[in-house]
Amino acid sequence: MFHFIGNLISPAGERGKLSVLIYHRVLAAPDSILYDEIDATRFELCMELLAAEFNVLPLGEACSRLVGGTLPARAVCITFDDGYSDNEQIALPILRRLGLPATFFVATGFSNGGIMFNDGVIEAVRHSAEGTYDLSALGFGKYTFGDSASRRAAIDAIIGRLKYRPLSERGALIERLATTLRSTLPTNLMMSPEQIKHLHDEGMEIGGHTINHPILCLLDEREARAEIAGGKRRLEEITGTPVTLFAYPNGKPGQDYGPRDVELVRKAGFVAAMSTMAGIADRASDVFQLPRATPWDRTPSRFGARLLVNCVRSALV
Repeated sequence: MFHFIGNLISPAGERGKLSVLIYHRVLAAPDSILYDEIDATRFELCMELLAAEFNVLPLGEACSRLVGGTLPARAVCITFDDGYSDNEQIALPILRRLGLPATFFVATGFSNGGIMFNDGVIEAVRHSAEGTYDLSALGFGKYTFGDSASRRAAIDAIIGRLKYRPLSERGALIERLATTLRSTLPTNLMMSPEQIKHLHDEGMEIGGHTINHPILCLLDEREARAEIAGGKRRLEEITGTPVTLFAYPNGKPGQDYGPRDVELVRKAGFVAAMSTMAGIADRASDVFQLPRATPWDRTPSRFGARLLVNCVRSALV
């Protein structure tokens, strides 16, 4: 029955639809602060459902088949953004066991012990002592840290204020935040070059995600070109093969990147690019701004149903 319904609303051929899933981390165990990140047990259950009920394709192949009108029914791709170490340590063994391909979009500037600005906020707040902190001098306001809920609320508020600040300000403010909260930031959250190469050697696709994960709209053209092309070049040095897929940092069209950046991605030699715009791709979609869905259901059956419902909604838009 699942296959029958899926074939009707996500058919093969020229009317085919492509669902692209976006993950960031796969945690070893549930985390009360990172409650919106999937843990290994849930991830494995969802991947088992994909393996049984959907046609999971390598992203590069799927993009070519989308353009050519040759997608199979119930076509799905799995992608990961940023380049977290747990992608190689936890997600890869699950994917390999089930024979599922995936694409990992890596921001190369953090691959040697670096930390992304959002994780700097998360870990600084996570490891701070309970109490009330006045962070007004940093431009963040005043917060009381107690349970996980209060810490997560503070994290979300601080990240919201930092996200659209220039790169140089982000880094300096994270250092000051960690110092103020007397927190030591981890140096092992992101993949090393060796881990990136291991993913590639295991048959996974590696995609560009810039160097420093900037908001491209905030950069001038020279800076944006350097971020896009520089990340691509570094990944090609690591993997020894061309990197042809890209994901826009943050990924909201018109807010995080614009037409200029789409053209820079095209000129850099990429053949397809991913946004974080919700939706399902079809043959009319711009292959340089493909939509992706973030899976959030907590049971595999609801996860599968959500994928099919999204296909139906996309047909009605």
